[in-house]
Amino acid sequence: MSRKEFIRLLEANIWTFDRLAEKIRLERSELTGYPRALTSILVRLHQGGAARLKDIARREHVSAPNLCAAFRKLEQDGFVVRTIDENDRRNTWYCVSPSGAELALRAIDLFRAGVEKIFSNICPEDEKRLTDALRTMKEVLNNMEIDND
Repeated sequence: MSRKEFIRLLEANIWTFDRLAEKIRLERSELTGYPRALTSILVRLHQGGAARLKDIARREHVSAPNLCAAFRKLEQDGFVVRTIDENDRRNTWYCVSPSGAELALRAIDLFRAGVEKIFSNICPEDEKRLTDALRTMKEVLNNMEIDND
């Protein structure tokens, strides 16, 4: 396989995952009753643990001022807790509150239900092939991430 073929396959798969994710996102945002973008940020904060605003902004590809407004809304609704770093008061840490964790877990469950629905008719052989391919992809990407830190 050539590098060009690899890049084309990766590109095609990214677009495919994007279309699948959009189907799942629509259902999830409707069922949680909370905006999709804020729910996604909340889920990733729940999964990754407490983080500084600038790190979250970089990860989410959002400007810090826009993210700050989103976090004000999440904090006001009781889903996020904001803490000033005692060692460096310029830093603010954000983490999910118990009700934020509950909403994040509900969104994750809805996501998994959406994936289950999309793949409900897949034959066992294709499911195994996809599972093996995804496992391999995850291992390779994790190794790349470790090497590039």
